[in-house]
Amino acid sequence: MAALYAARDLEPLDFTKLKALLNATDGNLGSHLMTLENAGYVSVAKQLAGRKTRTCLNITPAGASAFRNHTNYLREIIEAAEPDPSTN
Repeated sequence: MAALYAARDLEPLDFTKLKALLNATDGNLGSHLMTLENAGYVSVAKQLAGRKTRTCLNITPAGASAFRNHTNYLREIIEAAEPDPSTN
C-alpha cells in the first residue's frame, strides 16, 4: 500500500516492479493484491505489452483514504508511546 500510495499520481505500478520492490513471490503478492482489490483499495488492470500481459496496479481513492487513516493512527500510537521531554 505504501508503494502504491507513493506512486498514486504517477504511472501505475506493474506487478513485476512491485514484486521486486517488495522482494515478494508471485503467489504472496498476488494473494495480498486480491485481498486489497476485494476490499476496494487497489485496482488491477491487465494490458497487452507485445505478446505478454502486463498487470498494472493503482491505489483507489478508498485505498488512499484507508492508508492515510492507518498511517495517522500509527503516528498517534508512536506519539503516545514517546516519553514527554517536559517531564524529565
